[in-house]
Amino acid sequence: MSTTTEYQVSGMTCHHCEMSVSEEVGEIPGVESVEVSHSTGRLVITSAAPIDPAAVTAAVEEAGYQVVDAA
Repeated sequence: MSTTTEYQVSGMTCHHCEMSVSEEVGEIPGVESVEVSHSTGRLVITSAAPIDPAAVTAAVEEAGYQVVDAA
């Protein structure tokens, strides 16, 4: 059974931004898939087990953006 978690990311303006966030978040152990939209700022992570929100925040910041709201 997979877990889906949604975050809101600020500062993304293009598809390159989406790719940067997707690559960094995709490197977190346990992440199965990542969906990112620069137009909505939506980041959806699917994983086998819950992912530590601090790891997601660190990955998004490594890509150069910020998580503004973790749902």
